[in-house]
Amino acid sequence: MHTVANFDRIGEENAFAVLARAGALAAKGMDVINLGIGQPDFSTPENIVEAAVKAQRDGQHGYTPATGIAPLREAVSADLHRRFNVETSPDNVLIVPGGKVTMFAAILMFGEPGADILYPDPGFPIYRSMIEFTGARPIPIPIREENGFAFNADESLALITPQTRLIILNSPANPCGGVTPKAEVDKLVAGLSNHPQVAILSDEIYDQMLYDGKQHVSLLTYPQIRDRLILLNGWSKTYAMTGWRLGYSIWPNALYDKARKLAVNCWSCVNAPAQFAAVEALTGPQDAVGEMLIEFDARRKLVVKLLNDLPGVSCITPTGAFYAFPNIKDTGWKAKELAGSMLEETGVATIGGPDFGILGEGYIRLSYANSQENIARAIERMRGFLGKE
Repeated sequence: MHTVANFDRIGEENAFAVLARAGALAAKGMDVINLGIGQPDFSTPENIVEAAVKAQRDGQHGYTPATGIAPLREAVSADLHRRFNVETSPDNVLIVPGGKVTMFAAILMFGEPGADILYPDPGFPIYRSMIEFTGARPIPIPIREENGFAFNADESLALITPQTRLIILNSPANPCGGVTPKAEVDKLVAGLSNHPQVAILSDEIYDQMLYDGKQHVSLLTYPQIRDRLILLNGWSKTYAMTGWRLGYSIWPNALYDKARKLAVNCWSCVNAPAQFAAVEALTGPQDAVGEMLIEFDARRKLVVKLLNDLPGVSCITPTGAFYAFPNIKDTGWKAKELAGSMLEETGVATIGGPDFGILGEGYIRLSYANSQENIARAIERMRGFLGKE
């Protein structure tokens, strides 16, 4: 059977394969502790759930506009103004079924044979997968431990060529937990003035998950790039709504209608009751967000302390998201082999660094979206595994 070549190039997100294997082992009776999948272990706040139930009972069962219901697009604009003091028209907001959809749309728009797209490495694996799917050339932006897992503006700008169409940025970052400081973002934006042909996709899905007094620097706050900036954000991480499949993007005027047409062709519209739940998430009480962050912070400190006590392991302190990215080079293991063997032998699920890019070798990712008790149990099992002769 003949298939289109693009589909031979498409990759995947191995965290879901690890999740499936962990589930299979648990079904056989193994006590599995999952530090692999990147989703909060909290329930969606009750007021948000109730808003969805009310919408269903009120008869919100039909199609909505492809761009999202007006109250939700207005709520997104108001939330961005409240948090970053930026003006964003609801007419530039596109409601989408999950954060990945914005990546898919943006990379599809700019990727084709002969084009270069820059993306963070280690980074979210779908960036590279989608770039290769379009036939464009993926150009890794190195995300280095010695730089606190933040991107380096000079290094990023040096990778831009006349073939570069799109640069993808992610801070706070998955998988490393790095947060790029404002001075570095300033330098990058200033440098991009020399490359007006390059569009920017800023993945800010973890924008409220920062620690140690760090402040999020949204690229929306730079008016000089607003005409070529695509912002990716959503509800999955901040409000523990991964399974609701709900996100939003901000598009510049020149690209918005192209994105709207893609929505019409691909997903028609987003689940109606979920959109009403999202309105409540943004406009209702925000207490649960702060409570989750306090707990994530406690887990962050615990996981770093325990990891640094393991033989052959060192871990810098992440300042964003809910991931630790420990260096395991001195254990003598290759990262994916270590992650796979630990899962099979000890029931601890982690992700090997190479699943996030070619520069991920020598690291594994642990999600601390699990209880402190389970984190401690998991790392104790890791200690036993690494201490074996």
